[in-house]
Amino acid sequence: MTTLGTRLFTALHGRLVGRDADGRAYYESRTVRKDGLGSSFSPAARRRRWVIYNGPEDASAVPAEWWNWLHNVDEAPLPASARRGWQIPFQSNRTGEPGAYRPPGSDYRGGQRPHATGDYEAWTPDA
Repeated sequence: MTTLGTRLFTALHGRLVGRDADGRAYYESRTVRKDGLGSSFSPAARRRRWVIYNGPEDASAVPAEWWNWLHNVDEAPLPASARRGWQIPFQSNRTGEPGAYRPPGSDYRGGQRPHATGDYEAWTPDA
């Protein structure tokens, strides 16, 4: 949940760059911070960037199109048209949720593993 302080800071200092498909809003500061290092590539001369989540705040929910931009790797976010047909749609990390991947044999799926086929030989140290 966005705090009042974050909303106020965003209103005073932020510029909306765009939104993703899930409604998260991405902002950057209107001015460039310069701490005297002089180079436009130095971390001190970058614009501050942040995201306002639509719903629960989950950092793993930021899609790849926006992750590089948010971490100052790219100057502009990747357009959605740059996605290839073979790429699957983005999903946030589901670990610990009911929709998480559970492999066959997992305790959450009954715990029944297939019997060993005899192609495994246990290691024993030389005594």
